[in-house]
Amino acid sequence: MSVVLYNIFLLFFRIGIRVASLFNPKAKKWVDGRRHILARMQDAIPPGQKIIWMHCASLGEFEQGRPVMEALKITYPGHRILLTFFSPSGYEVQKDYKGADWVFYLPMDGPSNARQFLEIVQPVLVVFVKYEFWYYYLKKIKYRQIPVLLISALFRRDMSFFKWYGGLQRKILSRFDHLFVQTQSSLDLILEIGLGSISSISGDTRFDRVSAIAAGWQPIPQIEQFAVNCRLIVAGSSWPEDEALLKTAMSRLENTNIKLLIAPHEISEKHLVYLDNLFPGAIRFSAMNNHPNNSRFLIIDNVGMLSRLYRYAWICYVGGGLKKSGIHNVLEAAVYSRPVFFGPFYTKYSEAIGLVAVGGASAVKDGDQMADQLQDLISTSAAYEEMAAGAGQYVQRNTGAVNLIMHYIQENRLLTS
Repeated sequence: MSVVLYNIFLLFFRIGIRVASLFNPKAKKWVDGRRHILARMQDAIPPGQKIIWMHCASLGEFEQGRPVMEALKITYPGHRILLTFFSPSGYEVQKDYKGADWVFYLPMDGPSNARQFLEIVQPVLVVFVKYEFWYYYLKKIKYRQIPVLLISALFRRDMSFFKWYGGLQRKILSRFDHLFVQTQSSLDLILEIGLGSISSISGDTRFDRVSAIAAGWQPIPQIEQFAVNCRLIVAGSSWPEDEALLKTAMSRLENTNIKLLIAPHEISEKHLVYLDNLFPGAIRFSAMNNHPNNSRFLIIDNVGMLSRLYRYAWICYVGGGLKKSGIHNVLEAAVYSRPVFFGPFYTKYSEAIGLVAVGGASAVKDGDQMADQLQDLISTSAAYEEMAAGAGQYVQRNTGAVNLIMHYIQENRLLTS
């Protein structure tokens, strides 16, 4: 891609998102959130600050960037942190995040926006997370000689950086001072395009994040009561396809001492009613105090509890893997040394591939296959213990990315005046 084509892409993206905003709520938030964005930033950010700017595409990237942000805040208390998002699904959830001094949408890429943004913020360090590659921002960051890092990056052979037409994308990558990649296969690809001197394997910072969450775990009394004297399946971030699979599996396991807790991805009243009908007799978390503890099914009708819920599991099921869009965060479950199940669309996720490779996770295509595997784990305790240990040990072995990134920042004196 040339710069001309890139500019055409930006033009058509702006037109497309504005048209979409007329009927798509997410696109409308994207447009409305950027209205007068530079003026609002100018009013909010006083001059003369030592600002670390971290940019995340969406919520998943935020979870990868968060442990680095928290480490930077502790290590460099005299600096302030600006957090930006590209997507409403990240910004709308984390716009009140207390770990950053300011949270904004990122203005659309372009020479004027990038120049004005950097004049307002004047960051002393820039950290992009995983997949964000904006030509004009990176060009002007490099021109101003501001150190810029890419963390938790993951590269695949089919990405444009490694194609004959990927010259502009390779130039964009070369503007980073350092690329912290998740895997050896990613580093091998970077070596092929001649950027090995600015690259190293750090791993995925989400391992550090889930380990910190587990270390600070707090009990939930209502869940303890529901889970007593049973084997509990905790299904997190489920979609209708996952819930149909779980319905089949639970029907097959009706005569076993197994209960099911569902924390769906979508908690609209319409979807909650759908779950009420799919699992007759289910109780909702918000109404637990009004019901006896004799149901097999519990529906979580709030957000923010999932990472704590997995600890109560005998088995964890992580949703999303029955669609090509892919699975949600499997590490939140594995960190508690629990066997993890998910659908077959997981091959773009290195952590899921790794869990399956060490025997800590299993991909199932339907409810019958899951029921068969759960029956095996019920009848063979040694197999269950081996799978559980494999999940926990995998997380433990891969924790430490944050320390490597922080060591690089300190060793290269990126934040030392």
